[in-house]
Amino acid sequence: MHIAAVVGLGNPGSEYAATRHNVGFRVVDELARRWRIRIWWPRDHAKVARRRGSAPVLLVKPSTYMNLSGKAVAAIRRKERLEPGQLLVVVDDVELPLGTLRIRPHGGPGTHNGLRSLVEGLGEGFPRLRLGVRGAVPWDDLADYVLAPFQPEEAEAVERMVSRAADCVETAMHSGVERAASRFNATD
Repeated sequence: MHIAAVVGLGNPGSEYAATRHNVGFRVVDELARRWRIRIWWPRDHAKVARRRGSAPVLLVKPSTYMNLSGKAVAAIRRKERLEPGQLLVVVDDVELPLGTLRIRPHGGPGTHNGLRSLVEGLGEGFPRLRLGVRGAVPWDDLADYVLAPFQPEEAEAVERMVSRAADCVETAMHSGVERAASRFNATD
């Protein structure tokens, strides 16, 4: 099944832009930059852009907060008449070390509330690309940790991860999720 939409998860607002929870948005923004997409429009509680061509692809950034992402994505899926397997979701994962990528064709939400919201709205049959955001410093409160910006010494690793994640998405689009998994499911 071809990928018709790439959904980055994150929280809206400039105060969250540089946080661990928003790396999904950063990957979608990197794809928009690569594809020279500059026009986004509001639609169904999300910011949406479309890459034109023989195989059009939607870029989606829900404007709900992370824990309500399923509402926006389910509405777009219905209006675009997409199967869940055509949506590639890009999301942070605090269980993975910083820089690690894990792409899977389907699965459960684990402990991630954004994925839990999507599973409630779509089921488990959508591919997801998890981006490792766990740094070397432990945290006391998980919510505070994922809503805090990366440490300055992590900036280079984050940029490499975002670029590799965009490469992974493009590989999945052109060659399939399994091929992307065999190439990218390793620590940077």
